[in-house]
Amino acid sequence: MDYIQDQVTTLHDLADATPDAPVSESAVVVPIAGDRIESVTPEHVFTALSAVDPVEVVVPLRAPGDVAERFRKWVRSFDLSATVLWCDADALEATLVEHGIDGDHGKGRDVWLGLGVAASRAEYVAVHDADATTYSRNHVPRLLAPLGMGYSFAKGYYARVEDGRLYGRLTRLFVAPLIRALETRHHHPFVRYLAAFRYPLAGEFALTADLARRVRLQRRWGLEIGLLGEAFGAAGSRHSAQVDLGFHRHDHHPVTGDRGLSTMALEVGTALFRAVDDHGVDVDYAALSTAYREAADRLVEQYAADAAFNGLAYDPDAEREQSRTYADGIRPPGPDARLPTWADTTLSPSAVVDAAAGAIRTDPEPETD
Repeated sequence: MDYIQDQVTTLHDLADATPDAPVSESAVVVPIAGDRIESVTPEHVFTALSAVDPVEVVVPLRAPGDVAERFRKWVRSFDLSATVLWCDADALEATLVEHGIDGDHGKGRDVWLGLGVAASRAEYVAVHDADATTYSRNHVPRLLAPLGMGYSFAKGYYARVEDGRLYGRLTRLFVAPLIRALETRHHHPFVRYLAAFRYPLAGEFALTADLARRVRLQRRWGLEIGLLGEAFGAAGSRHSAQVDLGFHRHDHHPVTGDRGLSTMALEVGTALFRAVDDHGVDVDYAALSTAYREAADRLVEQYAADAAFNGLAYDPDAEREQSRTYADGIRPPGPDARLPTWADTTLSPSAVVDAAAGAIRTDPEPETD
């Protein structure tokens, strides 16, 4: 049984426990995106949240207007206090422009909006994705429990095994070998901090409201790995923890396309190297690219052995080819386009709520004579 500790405190699932946690002082942010009402209404997630009963559930929702309106009605059927932030609202975009926070948007901006609102209403904030079919009511207490123990930041980790095969490809084939390659070339506290996290791209994390107001986030993909850079600077290894959330099954992305893993790899790489640069690690990108390929090949051998041991299907040639696709993400980060900390903006959470809660027109206006 695994109970090994690393540079960050690791809280293992040794007894299927639901630990004591400051739930009554916490808000939960659940970012959701989809084009159809069926894709944005995970009933098992909100049923579990109703049982957990946090102070507030904040839902940054990216969806067409008619879907957003139907979601607002749907969420009112649950016994919980919920604030829906329609992230596509014209009034919200205008408000952000007014405060100098315009620019690209995606999951990162949605989570940033949710963090600001949640941190204005509770002492602690938990964030988790809504697409996990294995979501459990103990996930929020597990994420929050370290905060009740004096930690400032906690991140979830889990195993991605489904349909008799290993998933979590972007973590396994890009982030894990990339961090391993960085370790071989840079004996730096931040690199060791990154290496301590078992699933750096997990969308499940918790932090104090104070820390939530002091972190910068990527606007689209890459917010999870970028947040580790912010957490290291603000909380450090001593006040960071990671929590075992068991097995996770959720949506899978294709390798190519705007929402594909290769596009995500470019943005995850930008976020990672921005954080590495923030903390003074001087990267030789050509040498690192070679080291990455070597580390990826070695990990493919190890994944193959692990899959065979557990009777899982595994295609090492396809995995190596996929890792080569992700290698394009190993490049300097370019201009810093992160969202500012909430503490450094003139924007108020109440202004976000007001702008994102405007009327949504779902029917065309009637014609007049």
